[in-house]
Amino acid sequence: MWNFKDFGNSIAAEDDNGNIISYTQLSNLQDKFKKIIGRTLVFNLCSNSIGSLAGYAAMINAGVVPVMIDADLDDELLENLITTYAPEFLWIPNNKNTALKKIGELDYSEYGYSLVRINNEKPKLHNDLALLLTTSGSTGSSKLVRQSYKNIKANTESIVEYLKIDNNERPITTLPMNYTYGLSIINTHLYVGAKILITDKTLMQKEFWQFFRDKEATSFGGVPYTYEILKKLRFFRMDLPSLKQMTQAGGKLLPELHREFAEDCAKKGREFIVMYGQTEATARMAYLPAEMAIEKCGSMGIAIPGGKFSLVGADCEIINEPDIVGELIYEGENVTMGYANSVDDLSKGDERNGRLITGDMAKMDKDGFYYIVGRKKRFLKMFGKRINLDEIDRIVKAKYDGLEFSCDGVDDSLYLFFTDEKIMEEGKRFIAEKINLNLSAIHTVYVPSIPKNSSGKVMYNELKKLVNI
Repeated sequence: MWNFKDFGNSIAAEDDNGNIISYTQLSNLQDKFKKIIGRTLVFNLCSNSIGSLAGYAAMINAGVVPVMIDADLDDELLENLITTYAPEFLWIPNNKNTALKKIGELDYSEYGYSLVRINNEKPKLHNDLALLLTTSGSTGSSKLVRQSYKNIKANTESIVEYLKIDNNERPITTLPMNYTYGLSIINTHLYVGAKILITDKTLMQKEFWQFFRDKEATSFGGVPYTYEILKKLRFFRMDLPSLKQMTQAGGKLLPELHREFAEDCAKKGREFIVMYGQTEATARMAYLPAEMAIEKCGSMGIAIPGGKFSLVGADCEIINEPDIVGELIYEGENVTMGYANSVDDLSKGDERNGRLITGDMAKMDKDGFYYIVGRKKRFLKMFGKRINLDEIDRIVKAKYDGLEFSCDGVDDSLYLFFTDEKIMEEGKRFIAEKINLNLSAIHTVYVPSIPKNSSGKVMYNELKKLVNI
């Protein structure tokens, strides 16, 4: 996947404690893994650290199949995953629960991580299988996405091309390594021999920004929640002369927020690039070129190099006219092999054949730029009227600047989840008027905060549990 030897002693990653790892050291670790592990299944308990990155990269290059799992995942949920997939090894942070290390035999330790053998049977793995990622963040679901070597390479090369990434870049980590978007940033920068700045600090910690300035970070990526936080932190006033590029994916950014960041970047000579992707497509499917960020505000852009979109209507007809909503279909070499629900599924081949039904509803404008309207499943029927829940989120957040809010429901019952009790009744009436609904169909719920997973996405199942829907 990566030619580490081509980049020699150049630094591949540096953390905020001054620890570094070179491309030569990554190559050496790759050779050790080939010798110690061979082709098998390994759980990589991920953190934003050199050990986690080194383990992942060396495994992929050595033909080992890593399962990327949040290192902070609940022990019971982790044990369930271990039972379901029977990995031969765990790659564990040295400060992780020692009980995990006691269940196996220590084979190797370096870069703050330990390789622990917990099973002597090698699972049957398909020859093309390279990587397994969860789609559920921190919920511990056993459903994993099966990615092939071809998927990762195709998506990596495409992203490098349209973002114009080279070895002078210094991206800083703002997303978890077990999240497909955060992992794609690592993939692309290792591919060109760049230096990745690794930190587990959050945007709200001054240590993050100190590290950013000290090491002159050139880019970072974020989900919509990241940009909501940045605005609250008065990001537009920050002095960050090294910053050249900001990317956004992981859900639709509010058009108002999109415009604010696009205009600020244009003013400061930076690139603001909105993208669209799913774990099922390895990482990315679309991007909005920086020069179009203001003109096409709210758009997810065009298909990445090597990819192709189409829209399908309710009667399975192909939509070619502009501004007509249909379900978004994507085709490309980055479309993954399919899902796994147990160890037996790891021997399966490609079940998608390069075509992904995204589950997103979208429309195309006259210039060929696509706009996400909402998730196919994020719609309700309210007394015969179709309601877009993502649009309600947008409307409320646009009216109440800075409010944490979400909504969900079942047909004929809409639930609004507010984090501010003072505006609940006003907000309910506002929505009723906006979408022409009777107040009796709308229910308000106070929550201290909107539950989000480690990548900043709303956990709708947790909201549903609060109201038993």
